Amino acid sequence: MVLFDRQVVHLDRLAADARERNGKILNRAEIIRALIDGLIDSGIDIAGVGPMDLRSRVARQLGTPYR
Repeated sequence: MVLFDRQVVHLDRLAADARERNGKILNRAEIIRALIDGLIDSGIDIAGVGPMDLRSRVARQLGTPYR
């Protein structure tokens, strides 16, 4: 899997914030696995959607606007 630089930077920032706030050590792979498991558990129907539509569906499910 290849991530964009902006995604790597954001994942690293999330991991650093978690460590700073509560001492929990997370790495990129753990965050990505949790996101994938959350998507699987959510029951979002992704059949027949393109990448941008998938992104907006996931964002809506998380309660955040797609930018």
